[in-house]
Amino acid sequence: MIRVLLADDHALVREGLRRLLEASADIVVAGEAASGDEALARVRAEDYDVAVLDMSMPGLAGIELIKRVKAEKPALRVLVLSMHDERQFAARALKAGASGYLTKDSAAAQLVAAIRKIAAGGVHISENAAASLVAGVAGDGPPHTRLSDREFQVFRLLATGKSPTEIANELHLSVKTVSTHKARVLEKLGVSGTAQLVRYALEHKLL
Repeated sequence: MIRVLLADDHALVREGLRRLLEASADIVVAGEAASGDEALARVRAEDYDVAVLDMSMPGLAGIELIKRVKAEKPALRVLVLSMHDERQFAARALKAGASGYLTKDSAAAQLVAAIRKIAAGGVHISENAAASLVAGVAGDGPPHTRLSDREFQVFRLLATGKSPTEIANELHLSVKTVSTHKARVLEKLGVSGTAQLVRYALEHKLL
């Protein structure tokens, strides 16, 4: 029996995923979480075979959540469930320790098979995501693929219109550190200010 932890901040989404999974005789939803912090607490308290983590939850989430979960339970397999284009985010998720990446629009058709595959030791990503991963390793990806995980996180928050002070509060960093990350992001992307940064994010479908 594959024990699954479901983490998503939308109760209706969790309910739909739970019903989908529990229709399979070999899968049981052994825990649920409505935030990244709750998911981490459940991982610490109980043992699961697969953690299905939403990429965009309040508080602890995304790449940082994957890293924290894997630090607590290295053997736990992580499947990222996201509304974001996997060509842009799957490589970062896998590098952080995830074993699979699934977009929410394909979850109904692929979730059960993906969980079975990664529970058995495999990796689940699409052909498009695999091609992007290879391009990134070869250094042929777009400029944002060369940002560190923290720089990428700051970049996306800046692109949504948040100020360095707001970002510092959200990420528990100093304003000076956020400003340093912003300067590096602008340099690596080859843009001169926030307006161009937003345009870059929109052009590459990163929002």
